[in-house]
Amino acid sequence: MRILHTMLRVGDMQKSVAFYTKQLGMTLLRTVDRPEQQYTLAYLGYGKNPEHAELELTFNYGVEKYDLGSAYGHIAVEVADAAATCSSVKAQGGIVTREAGPVKGGNTVIAFVQDPDGYKIELIERGVE
Repeated sequence: MRILHTMLRVGDMQKSVAFYTKQLGMTLLRTVDRPEQQYTLAYLGYGKNPEHAELELTFNYGVEKYDLGSAYGHIAVEVADAAATCSSVKAQGGIVTREAGPVKGGNTVIAFVQDPDGYKIELIERGVE
């Protein structure tokens, strides 16, 4: 077994795709538009299935905002330099909710950014144990 994808509902597909591609460096892998069912899907990632898990963004026609609830945590993305990624996100108008620094009680450098819908993305700097 393996994880194929994670799905997030988004209120503005263009804004969300721009965030994940321009600010986090993902590639838009494919889109599916289902007008009769009133939704559009966009699959993004750093590679395609089956080698990589993908992120599925779902836009339901007419829904601009979702209640994220208290159960959602975050998506984790490996980055080469968390501080540089935060700087890039901010330079492009994105939101950094936790600047890069060591995780409490450890040495791993992490940061958190937020996508246009308020979903949190943890940036984990690779190479630090």
